[in-house]
Amino acid sequence: MAGQVRRPSMAELIGRRRRTRFVGRQDELGSFRANFDLAPDDERHRFLFYVHGNAGVGKTSLVREMRQAAGERGALTAYVDETVSSVPEALAVVAEQFGRQGRPLKQLDRLLATYRQRRHEAESAAVPVHPAASAAPAEGDAGAGLPSARSGGGSAASLPPPSAGSTAMATAGVIGLGMVPVVGPFAGALDPVQLARGTDRLRAALSARFRDQEDVQLVLAPDRILTPVLVTELAEAVRETPWIALFFDTYERTAPFLHAWLSDLMTTERYGALPAQVVVTLSGQRPFDGEGWSGIEDFMADMPLGPFTEREARQLLAAKDVTDESVVEEVLRLSGGLPVLVSTLAENQPVDRADVGDPSATAVERFLKWERDPVRRATALACALPRRLDEDVFRAVAPREAAGLYDWLRALPFATRKDAGVRYHDVVRAPMLRLQRTRSPRGWSERHGALAECFARWRAETEAEAGLRADEMWESAAWRALRFEETYHALCASPRAALAGALRDVVEACGQGPAAGRRAARVVAEAGEDTDDRLLREWGQRLGAVLSDDEGGVVEGLGLLLDRAGLDTEGRAAAHEARGRELRGAGEFERALAEYDRSLALAPGRYGAHLGRGITRQMIGGDVSAALDDLRRADELAPDTPWVLREYGDALRRAGRSEEAAAVLDRAVALDPTEARFLASRAFVRQALGRTGEALADFGRALELDGEYLWALVRRSRLLRSLGEYERCFADLDRAAGVESDNAWVASERGDAYRLTGRYEDAERELTRALELSPGYTSVLASRGAVRHELGRREEALADLDEALADAPDYVWALVHRAWVREELGDSPGASADLDRAVGLRPADVWVRSERARHRRLAGRSEESLEDLTAVLAEAPEHVWALVERARSYRELGRFPEALADVDRALDLDPRDSEAHAVRAETVRAMGSGAPATTEPSEPPDLIPSPPSEAGG
Repeated sequence: MAGQVRRPSMAELIGRRRRTRFVGRQDELGSFRANFDLAPDDERHRFLFYVHGNAGVGKTSLVREMRQAAGERGALTAYVDETVSSVPEALAVVAEQFGRQGRPLKQLDRLLATYRQRRHEAESAAVPVHPAASAAPAEGDAGAGLPSARSGGGSAASLPPPSAGSTAMATAGVIGLGMVPVVGPFAGALDPVQLARGTDRLRAALSARFRDQEDVQLVLAPDRILTPVLVTELAEAVRETPWIALFFDTYERTAPFLHAWLSDLMTTERYGALPAQVVVTLSGQRPFDGEGWSGIEDFMADMPLGPFTEREARQLLAAKDVTDESVVEEVLRLSGGLPVLVSTLAENQPVDRADVGDPSATAVERFLKWERDPVRRATALACALPRRLDEDVFRAVAPREAAGLYDWLRALPFATRKDAGVRYHDVVRAPMLRLQRTRSPRGWSERHGALAECFARWRAETEAEAGLRADEMWESAAWRALRFEETYHALCASPRAALAGALRDVVEACGQGPAAGRRAARVVAEAGEDTDDRLLREWGQRLGAVLSDDEGGVVEGLGLLLDRAGLDTEGRAAAHEARGRELRGAGEFERALAEYDRSLALAPGRYGAHLGRGITRQMIGGDVSAALDDLRRADELAPDTPWVLREYGDALRRAGRSEEAAAVLDRAVALDPTEARFLASRAFVRQALGRTGEALADFGRALELDGEYLWALVRRSRLLRSLGEYERCFADLDRAAGVESDNAWVASERGDAYRLTGRYEDAERELTRALELSPGYTSVLASRGAVRHELGRREEALADLDEALADAPDYVWALVHRAWVREELGDSPGASADLDRAVGLRPADVWVRSERARHRRLAGRSEESLEDLTAVLAEAPEHVWALVERARSYRELGRFPEALADVDRALDLDPRDSEAHAVRAETVRAMGSGAPATTEPSEPPDLIPSPPSEAGG
């Protein structure tokens, strides 16, 4: 109703009451509040606050008060804790909380959604790209037409952007910076040249999948792509709000992946200029690690927290109406001033010393002494067993008589709210667990076993409800969360019996990246602490340590699992497969193959190992037949797995087996007709088969499903260009540019389209822009060289082509174009050398042979020209241009009958070919009057002769 006064919610009222009861830490709070009275450029202003101390000293409570204080000063705030395991997850939390405060980070939200999608695609299977393919335009991209030899048929985008200077990058230590995801301990043993090649192959593989270089970097180094967007949006936010306050709690858990990132974010402009109005607060158990934070004393306020002073403890007790001196003294003695214990012991307001209890009693008894209700006491103890608690878990673990006590439990002082549930404070939970484990070992095992079965049942229900296939389960965050709790309780119930399965979980989780791997390792470590099992604790700690390295931790962690006993045979096979996948992603293809071989030697039926080995074999460019055998076997073992079918179908297409590829991709589309990438892959195959209408339909459907699918837009534009539908072609390219205005690949495609339609000035502009966006882009250099040649700027053309060939010496298209330029500059030997090399690389290519034949004839080497032209006509007997050229060579050698035979054959194939008529007339004149006449057209045909196509005959 209009004008109605808004009433505060229960949560708001509870929050207000808690804040009014907050005592102590006034110096720290006062310092923090005063900081907002100082301008950022004031030397006294601090940009970073670091709260630290042992568990139970009240760090989280203080941080929440600090957040409330910042909000009162008009700050936009966000709170992040140990529930995140990577920088992208932390950014997602910040974006979500800002959105709830009415200031959404829209660009960051969109990019995070893209990151999750692209990461899913990259982890499903890397798209294989034959390394040699990075040297030349993709075959068949020019479509069905036979363009002029001088107009060019190669595509600037058929090469993925190379990493110029890869060797220098590798030797400069970019592995440690995250540019190349190779294991740190092994990086020193790698040959820098091999590392550089692996880097290029990895980027080429991801480029072949995404085509968008930002997507490639988003997968390889998400922090570097996401963080600049965060910085930009924070800069926009401070135009509307005076301050931004970011709080990172439980920093001891998140520092392994946040520490260096925060240093770069705050002390450098690596990600852009962070607004000076941002104040960051960190809270952890250990003192601040200043490594990498130069001059920290100039901008950080250190806030070490210890137990309450007696004055602070008495203040808290008084706030809870505990004033009897004997009771106060007993609480002070038993708690040691630890805030959480002071609060817990005071909660039930003991009125005399006897109520506080015997000093020899266990800590648990002290926490619950004033709770006289045995059901509540039993409930509090039972609910310490789960790591996290919501109402469903409460019903599963609490005594039957405890129905309705969940709200009471949530209000306990040691129950910290986490997400939609609660978690006991570690200081309280640990002694409760020890008490139950030592008091009744059998009961401990039975209760944990029951919880393991409960989480297993919920996990199975999630599988059924979401329709998860076996290959999709670990990709589901909800499924993984249930699996981790199931494993934790299984380990607590029977540590040694459940260890192999828990280590297998670590293997599977590592397949989802280091963050998931760390969570799985944490399960083992926490179970080891809670059961006091040395072996579990050791496994969890070691795995957690190596997996803290986002760059190489997964490979190292899997190596640790394989080096030590613990995994069963199937688990070892899974570890070798996962290790192979990681090594393949790092560009170490030979090592990856060896890991896949080991996996299949242990378990020949692992379809994922067959799939990975098939993909890797294609990346290496080795035995195509063996690669296809692996992919076919993967399909046999997992016949209804769409991503396997896509990889198999794409491999068949690359092998030239388009009919089989179409059949396989038909199956993939039938299984998931809403997956745009399956439709686009099938469209490409149908185009190769000449089924143009069906290809256009597939591209259209793919773009209906994903209107910003760049690869499909650009591929469709190529198809439309081959059909002569230039308006629609450029419409698709314009649409692609609208999706990614600064995408080098899109700019290169637009430049090529302009080149192939004779718009050379426009082509040079777009190709130059592509090079500005991606310096050293080999195919773009070659295309710009061809354009500058057409514009008559031969020296500039030669410089571009030289640079392209320096990076890709076997780039046949560029070799032929450079030969043309050299020929026109009078460098006939150089042109001959380029054409000889091109023919050596592609001896059966009609276009390449034809160009060398033409050059040899013009250089007066008619006999050699005849050899090339005869080879061309053996491949393409009805190639009119080759027949006319060979007739010229025969005529120049005085072999007139053979010349007439070739030119007459050409005229039979194309009676209006003006060049053939001219050559015949010249041959007749050279023979004298003894040559047979031909019937000339009434008017000389005004036709341009058709030289060979650059794509072949």
